Amino acid sequence: MTDRRFDVVVVGGGINGSGVAQAAAAAGHSVLLLEKSSLGEGTSSRSSKLIHGGLRYLESYEFSMVRESLAERALLLRNAPDLVRLVDFHIPVYRETRRPPWLVRLGLSLYAVLGGLSAETRFQTVPRSSWDTLDGLQTNNLLKVFKYRDAQTDDRALTKAVMSSAVSLGAELACPAEFVAAEITENAVAVTYEISGQQQSCQARVLVNAAGPWVNHVADRLGSGMPQQEIELVQGSHIELNGSLQRGIYYMESRRDGRAVFVMPWRDRIAVGTTETRFKGDPDHVVPLRSEKRYLLEVFRNHFPAYRNAHIEAAWAGLRVLPAGKGHAFHRSRETILVTDRPDKPRVLSIYGGKLTTYRSTALKVLKQLEGSLPPGTALADTAELPLKP
Repeated sequence: MTDRRFDVVVVGGGINGSGVAQAAAAAGHSVLLLEKSSLGEGTSSRSSKLIHGGLRYLESYEFSMVRESLAERALLLRNAPDLVRLVDFHIPVYRETRRPPWLVRLGLSLYAVLGGLSAETRFQTVPRSSWDTLDGLQTNNLLKVFKYRDAQTDDRALTKAVMSSAVSLGAELACPAEFVAAEITENAVAVTYEISGQQQSCQARVLVNAAGPWVNHVADRLGSGMPQQEIELVQGSHIELNGSLQRGIYYMESRRDGRAVFVMPWRDRIAVGTTETRFKGDPDHVVPLRSEKRYLLEVFRNHFPAYRNAHIEAAWAGLRVLPAGKGHAFHRSRETILVTDRPDKPRVLSIYGGKLTTYRSTALKVLKQLEGSLPPGTALADTAELPLKP
């Protein structure tokens, strides 16, 4: 039987893989996406559920990332109103907070400028007379409360919507289908994968490795000469507490280490996250640690004493892919890194990192790097204009 042929084969059905499939199909290319379990099963269902510019990335001077994220947020608010919605965010600043009110105000002002000073990026100070309405927020030693707007989503539902859009444009989805190996030649990639215990194969002009935390596991199956980025996996855990929030999301600072922690309404519960813990195990078996649960519960109770009896109903953990380096993961760059097998006319491209918010712009960068290896296509759509439905 002759192998089926595709322009692009994508390995990994998270938000980045689904985004690449959508972008490639919209550009007129034939696409097959291989997902080993279910769409959004990994990190793309275990994030903080936020579509945001990344206010805290301003501290590491990642201005272009923030600008790009805010632009992508604006597109998602327009194209996916049933999946992405604006929510009020509150930043309480206490006497002991490491970031003083003037610094928070400066950051929010820059955030608004990078967002084009649109209505969605403006902020205000919550008057003292309204502090008692903020879901029982601790007011002892409270100096200021800032309010701005960012967006919240269901990350897995968004991933499925992007892949549904890709399929509507002609992309094919094989799920569950596990990537087995690939043989790379000058002009093509012979891909072997497994469905229900049966091996199948196809030919691709290019292969995109969008396997998230499994990115180097997939790269290992591409041959010993395949370039790989040295990475560190960082676990981010969340807990869900009984109770509800009425005023939106709270952007807290841990008194223990100054880390940013979000307290959010989520499906009739309160979600608190996230942590940053180095991870060395099998990505298939990531679970929240007892110490992480204690840490998040402590942050929550310090800021919401009225909920001191709240208990953990559920918890989840996902993995971030960060470039290896010294120092705390909190200060590591969140820039997405694209690695190809060769500088000219690459046959394989691996995606390292990536943010939920910027999946679309990441996909366009992937196609840009691969354009010399792909045939000219007749564009079917512009992903900036495509509606996304749940």
